[in-house]
Amino acid sequence: MLNISIVLYHPAWEQEVLPLVNELLRVKNLRKIYLLDNSEKEWLKEHVDMQQAPPSSKKLRYMVMPTNLGYGKAHNIALRESAYYKTELHLVMNSDIRVKAEDIDAMHDWMTVHPEVGQLMPRVLNPDGTQQYLAKRLPTPLDVFGRRFLPSWMIAKRNARYELRDKDLDRPVNAPYLSGCFMLLRTRAAVEVGLFDERYFMYPEDIDLTRTIHRKWLTLYYPEWSIIHAHAQASYKNSHMLRVHIRNMCRYFNKWGWFIDRERTLFNGNI
Repeated sequence: MLNISIVLYHPAWEQEVLPLVNELLRVKNLRKIYLLDNSEKEWLKEHVDMQQAPPSSKKLRYMVMPTNLGYGKAHNIALRESAYYKTELHLVMNSDIRVKAEDIDAMHDWMTVHPEVGQLMPRVLNPDGTQQYLAKRLPTPLDVFGRRFLPSWMIAKRNARYELRDKDLDRPVNAPYLSGCFMLLRTRAAVEVGLFDERYFMYPEDIDLTRTIHRKWLTLYYPEWSIIHAHAQASYKNSHMLRVHIRNMCRYFNKWGWFIDRERTLFNGNI
């Protein structure tokens, strides 16, 4: 069985959340969808209550956070319930994803017969059908801050390598960093490594979790299935989110190492 968690912060209910929820309720292997609202008020409750007609009422849970907990900490609430109820798989995803229910069921069935896989991410596409390069090598400070602040021509070659454009992305890749926009997790794997590190408010929690799962399991980019992601890139448009991004990436490098990270060297070399 499968649980799904989506963290919300003032999303567009009619345009974004409702179509996604309606599609996810069609997933045959679904146990429960958790809508974790970081907006700090029950502004979605009326919409969700209207949605909760049988059989949806048992499969949709709306939870308002007492304050904005951040991305990973909010998802951990649902992940702990998956662990408590021994739900085999848990899908962490963004609300700006478009995916077919039958594809989630196919990914679920594939994961159940491949116990060596701790995490899976399908091919991720832009709304216009072009590929998003969201399976990556583990970043160095230059990879993170260079692509944000240096001219694109100066960082282009390094950025392409960081985004695994030197690999055949029509084939599966065991990558140490998979995007948090869609993380199909083996619950046991996520629990054993400690779930999302709650010291990160937002951004590097997906790098951190993937690399820790990668130590013992395969963390696969698997292009047999594809999803659409309306990538917001909030830190490129909002100065506050830029500061959040920088602050949390500094926490990441303080934890793992800025210029010396032997595990990063090992994992990146083994791809």
